[in-house]
Amino acid sequence: MLYRLIDTFFDILYWLIIIRVIISWIRPAIRDPRYYKALRLLYELTEPILEPIRRYMPTGIGIDFSPFVALIFLSIIKNILLSILF
Repeated sequence: MLYRLIDTFFDILYWLIIIRVIISWIRPAIRDPRYYKALRLLYELTEPILEPIRRYMPTGIGIDFSPFVALIFLSIIKNILLSILF
C-alpha cells in the first residue's frame, strides 16, 4: 500500500512538471479567468521543486533546465525510497 502511494505521488509530480513545461511553450494568458485557477495551482505545486534548482543552475543561456534536473532528482529519490521499503 505504501509502495503504491509513494509511486503514485512521484508519478503525479512528474506529470505536473511535464505539463508545466508544455504550458510554458504554449504561453496561455495566465490571468485569463478560464485558466487562472488551474495554472495557479500548477505553479504552486511545482515551484517549490523547481525554484531551488534554478538558484543553482547557470543563467544566461536562455533555457530553463530545472524541470529536467527536477525529474532526474525525483526519480532518484523515488528509487531510493522504494528500495528502502522493499
